[in-house]
Amino acid sequence: MSSSIPARVRFAPSPTGHLHLGGARTALYDYLLARQTGGQFILRIEDTDRKRLVPGAEEEIMAGLRWLGLQWDEGPDIGGPYGPYRQSERKELYQEYARQLIESGNAFYCFCTPERLERVRTEQQKNKIIPHYDGTCRNIDPDEALRRVKAGEPHVIRFKSPQEGSITVKDVLRGEITVENRTIDDYILVKSDGLALYHLAAMVDDHLMKITHVIRGSEWLPTLPLHSHIHRALGWDEPQWVHLSVFLKPTGKGKMSKREAADLIKDGHSIFVKDFNDLGYLPESVVNWITLMGWSYDDHTEFFSLPDLVEKFSLDRLNPSPAAINFTKLDHFNGLHIRDLQVTDFSRRIKPFFVSAGLNPDDATLLKIAPIIQERVATLDEAPEIAGFFFKPTVNPTAEELTAKGLTAAQSADVARKCLSILESVTEMTPEAAEPPMRALVEELGLSAGQVFGIVRTAVTGQRVSPPLFESMEIIGKTEVLKRMRLAISLLDAAG
Repeated sequence: MSSSIPARVRFAPSPTGHLHLGGARTALYDYLLARQTGGQFILRIEDTDRKRLVPGAEEEIMAGLRWLGLQWDEGPDIGGPYGPYRQSERKELYQEYARQLIESGNAFYCFCTPERLERVRTEQQKNKIIPHYDGTCRNIDPDEALRRVKAGEPHVIRFKSPQEGSITVKDVLRGEITVENRTIDDYILVKSDGLALYHLAAMVDDHLMKITHVIRGSEWLPTLPLHSHIHRALGWDEPQWVHLSVFLKPTGKGKMSKREAADLIKDGHSIFVKDFNDLGYLPESVVNWITLMGWSYDDHTEFFSLPDLVEKFSLDRLNPSPAAINFTKLDHFNGLHIRDLQVTDFSRRIKPFFVSAGLNPDDATLLKIAPIIQERVATLDEAPEIAGFFFKPTVNPTAEELTAKGLTAAQSADVARKCLSILESVTEMTPEAAEPPMRALVEELGLSAGQVFGIVRTAVTGQRVSPPLFESMEIIGKTEVLKRMRLAISLLDAAG
């Protein structure tokens, strides 16, 4: 169940790469819980891993969240009462709490060199022992350890995990999780460069920022006992822990990872938020889609807007089972949300795709086109493929494309001439004026509508598949329709 008190939640990405679906879903659930309870959604940048930072990644993360409609209440760009909101700017805070842990006997200075640790690890693997820190520095006299630190000896700070008994931690999705303390490693909290690792930094930040719920991926479950121990060692109340389901590959076999991204993009799919707009997806449909990969409202409702989700979301309907990424479902949701747009909004959203296709769409014509293609596109990038001909000075079908099935080029030219005669005679190029005499011609010629209208469609649009023909001709205008018909006739005559 969702909390009745205002929730303070944080999305805390590392700017080490693109914002992916898993991160976007975590941010979305954070946002929904905060908005539903009248709480705060906080953006915190976990950038202590300086070697892996990617220039521009922080800005891309923010742009992706904004595209999805997830605006934060506190963050590095807008500030807030618990800043700074970048971990690299909070180094002294973490060191202060690391010292508290050392003074209380819950952490220790470790002087083991990387070379020694590697030798120990190799030996453990050889003996089929799970690699772990062997405790060499756990029991160094604190005064001696402090003296070595002050003398400048390289060191890290490790958490002193209890070696007796067990710890029980409650996860909202998975219930109580009990782990034997002797299986918990003495994890590094502060590296030799003085920068804290996630295990300390995130716990300190969550406490100081008064975070009520930690929603994160299930990859953090193995270190949940450590994080709980750190809270307890510092005398802090723990947040509610919520570890989400993992995403599986579309096949349902194996965990989804960033490595598959290159293969996906070849098929017009991606796991990175930055790509969805260019692929023609609406943010509304992506939100709808990823919400339902791990949460459900009931067994039949599937269409949700963001306001719907704010109203209906609850933690107790989250599902811990792995969820396969289903791009067919995304296309389905995208279609539903495209149909749900106001025509003016749909027109506005398809315009950039015409521009990207090298066309120069005017808003008035786009507004006329929008209603006749809105039911026909699954993704916005299909719009110029279906309707680009409206903005081309000429279309260039071949005689072969213009030749109707079952007819020769000469016969098709004769049919086109009869159609041209009718279209020349109508007072205005509207469906009401043009369609009845054209259908009468079909009857008179003893041909199918597909044969006759197929010739006209290809002549006028340059395509064998197009939006409704007579509505399209009205938008193109009588002068241009007649010009394109005459060109088609000349092509057929030349081929016949």
